[in-house]
Amino acid sequence: MTSLGLYILTFNCAREFIKPAVFASHVFDARPSIQSNTSPPPDILVLSLQELAPIAYSFLGGSYLVPYFDRFRYAIQLAASRTGNGDAKYTNIITRNLGMTAIMVFVRQDHVAAIQQIETAGVGVGLLGMGNKGAVGVRLGYSIGASDSEAVGLTFIAAHLAPMEAALERRNEDWENIVRRLVFTPVGQEATRTATQPRRGQGDEAPLLPGPTDNSTMPTSGLYSPTSHLFVAGDLNYRTSKIKPRSDDYQAYPQPTKDTTDPRHYSHLFKDDQLLRELKAGRTCHGLIEQPISFPPTYKYSDEQRAVAETNNQGRWDWAKHRWPSWCDRVLYLDLPTWMQESLPSASIKTHGYAALPLLSTSDHRPVALSCSLPLNAIPPPTGEPIPADVRLIPPFDVDPDWREKRAWARRREIIVGIVLYLSLTWEGNGFLLATIIGSVGGWMVIRSLLAF
Repeated sequence: MTSLGLYILTFNCAREFIKPAVFASHVFDARPSIQSNTSPPPDILVLSLQELAPIAYSFLGGSYLVPYFDRFRYAIQLAASRTGNGDAKYTNIITRNLGMTAIMVFVRQDHVAAIQQIETAGVGVGLLGMGNKGAVGVRLGYSIGASDSEAVGLTFIAAHLAPMEAALERRNEDWENIVRRLVFTPVGQEATRTATQPRRGQGDEAPLLPGPTDNSTMPTSGLYSPTSHLFVAGDLNYRTSKIKPRSDDYQAYPQPTKDTTDPRHYSHLFKDDQLLRELKAGRTCHGLIEQPISFPPTYKYSDEQRAVAETNNQGRWDWAKHRWPSWCDRVLYLDLPTWMQESLPSASIKTHGYAALPLLSTSDHRPVALSCSLPLNAIPPPTGEPIPADVRLIPPFDVDPDWREKRAWARRREIIVGIVLYLSLTWEGNGFLLATIIGSVGGWMVIRSLLAF
């Protein structure tokens, strides 16, 4: 084994349950050779999920999200069983959510023992710092030797930034806040030990999803790390226009054609892609790169298109008329640092596929996946003076010293909002509220009748 295979998939779930069998049939579409057994299944598979569940369930978390996560766990196992190497099995070593954004990390069972040093982080960038938008991350080491220094450092971020065409500056601000306040802390030795072992029949009550701990004295680190690879995947929400479409603009929206000179070929929207422009200007996702896009916009498909998504060959794209078709869903990463390239000239990150998966009926976004492999070498610490252009050494923004307090206050707001929305917007909450009212009225009437005697 000379490289580490990664597969990173991002999906905006639109607050709906996925259909596991349908999702599983497309998981590895970004690298079809996995399904034909000409390429091995990835060693590590990461799901970046946005709008995982309704906001009430997402803010309350815990058992309310188990049914949503379990469908993805089942889908990944099903997808692995359908590959050419049907013996491949995955362990979900850690799952985290910050409000409506979640990350799930799966490792092939024959590689689980190599996982060490798990850390997690989360930050809300929505209203009052809450997690209707935000980012959640996992940092871990993949051991390649006897000591901790002999490990491939890996950082995975799931992100969801501000929506709407006109909110370009807000998206850039969201990224700045993620860099400032996404701070990693260890999950603890017991959680790491449990997470890196197969479940063996344990239920969801097992500490595979560690609860909050007192980590105020534990070491911390920011988004950028000198010795870690970095992958950022999510609904970054960068659009292809700064204004909403006019009533007749939809007539020029992209349609399937291989003729790049056709004005309706999707490539004509690249010149207006906000993320490409902001990356080039150095105003967002600093230092990150992206593979060339060879797929149509991933958002926003109409309800009519979604209704036939799993039965229609999608020979025509039916877009929502009130949004510009855009590549909202992206996977970006840091290339190898210069000091590693100098010491190991043959080392490189090899990409095997970057693609949009087919539209699913449960969402108006198409999933996007990146398949790549990393050299099985640890990134060495840099020597000499810091390199100004390298964000691993000099991040674009300093860590906010008050990040912990701000997250704690935002979490309190999330719980309050979650309870209110649960009681007002869910059938279970409505039933509980009605039962409470009936019980209170009934109790008052009993007491009143007793006092009348």
